[in-house]
Amino acid sequence: MESIKFGTSGWRAIIADEFTFRNVRIVCQGIAQYLRQEKIGQRGVMIGYDTRFMGERFAHVAAEVLAAHGIPSLLCDRDVPTPTISYHILNRKLAGGINISASHNLPIYNGIKFTPAWGGPALPETTKAIEQRIVPLLHGEHIKWLPWERAKADGLVRYMDAKPEYLSSLETLVDCKTIRSGNLRIIMDPLYGTTRDYLDEFLRRAGCKLAVLHHWRDPYFGGLRPEPAPDTLVELQEAVHREQAHLGLAMDGDGDRFGIVDADGTFVDPNLVFALLLDYLIQTRKWTGAVARSVATTHLIDTVAAFHGLSVHETPVGFKYIGELLAKGDVVMGGEERAGLSIQGHVPEKDGILACALVAEMVASTGKTLRELLHDLFIRVGTCYTVRDDITIDEGVKRRLDGIIESPPETFAGVKVSQVNRVDGCKLLLADGNWFLLRPSGTEPIVRCYSEANTEERLQQIAQAGRVLLNQ
Repeated sequence: MESIKFGTSGWRAIIADEFTFRNVRIVCQGIAQYLRQEKIGQRGVMIGYDTRFMGERFAHVAAEVLAAHGIPSLLCDRDVPTPTISYHILNRKLAGGINISASHNLPIYNGIKFTPAWGGPALPETTKAIEQRIVPLLHGEHIKWLPWERAKADGLVRYMDAKPEYLSSLETLVDCKTIRSGNLRIIMDPLYGTTRDYLDEFLRRAGCKLAVLHHWRDPYFGGLRPEPAPDTLVELQEAVHREQAHLGLAMDGDGDRFGIVDADGTFVDPNLVFALLLDYLIQTRKWTGAVARSVATTHLIDTVAAFHGLSVHETPVGFKYIGELLAKGDVVMGGEERAGLSIQGHVPEKDGILACALVAEMVASTGKTLRELLHDLFIRVGTCYTVRDDITIDEGVKRRLDGIIESPPETFAGVKVSQVNRVDGCKLLLADGNWFLLRPSGTEPIVRCYSEANTEERLQQIAQAGRVLLNQ
């Protein structure tokens, strides 16, 4: 390999191809050298892993490398959700965290997420500094690690149970009394991932009647990618409808993304969940100030925020940018269209467990379905519809995409382009108040095409115009 690059959320690669013991040692040595240069390695690092193949062994490898550099590790005693790692980094004032996880990617992938001391996803300046240290290691510089038994004997590795303190912290953010008053019937799907025994335990304590699907570790994730999307939550949708549950709640493999199913078995777009929760939390928590969203996230957030007198920060895609604003106290809530969300007073990292718990509180508090809540919201602030198309990049698509980004059209979908937003990709703000965004993925050979409009008919026109623009 010539280089190892971090994407929007860490480094990911196919197991046994590029994700090997040698490369994991190289990445972890790059992290160890970075922490020693920052003079914070002595504070220790938390190491976790998700439910993928050989997660524990890769976590041991990470601890061996850190030990060789004199950096102590707190190693989770089982697979653990990403936001839990962020919580303990902040609560214990650690130097950072290493998570062996490929999040929602296919089972053939694994990865490494590095979380720095401030508790959110590593910013570009941090990952670039680590990448620079990785290059000489790839080309023969000595890689150091301490054998596992020696690292343990020297006290440089200790096991920990990450769950109790994290769940206790959730109880300070979510109104469990309100949930208990709702007598909710909920079906949960952790998608064979890390959130089993987390959200279900929390909701049972709060008095919910709960059934859980796929409540065991499966490195193959049932043959699907562990992403809470309509095509992976078919069983959950059917179960919610069949059992007449109030909600279906799901999270991805490492617990940082959420998926919500309404009482009629309908999957609810994460953009709409974000808007509903923002509206509810502003009212119940009496929030003021600002909220953050990524450039690809619905402008319904802006409308809801304006309705309540809050302002909006727009960021590039990647929760690290939203997390930075949360960590600084600049916003009360931040979210992105790929089902990532967190709030003030919590970790500056997306948390699917928190999001699901807050949705349960909202439904219990209002006594309404999400469809009814969305209807009420649209009456107050106006309608909004959004869709995303993913188009595989070949040479022709890449050539047309580069041309569009360099010279955007002056009209699109029959109306004038009033402004071009280049925060991340190429976003065409249209004169009729709608918009279209083209953005190459940072991790896959695809271009993501986002469309948003105030009517479903107009949405289809914009989406079709986007396909025509790329000759699809």
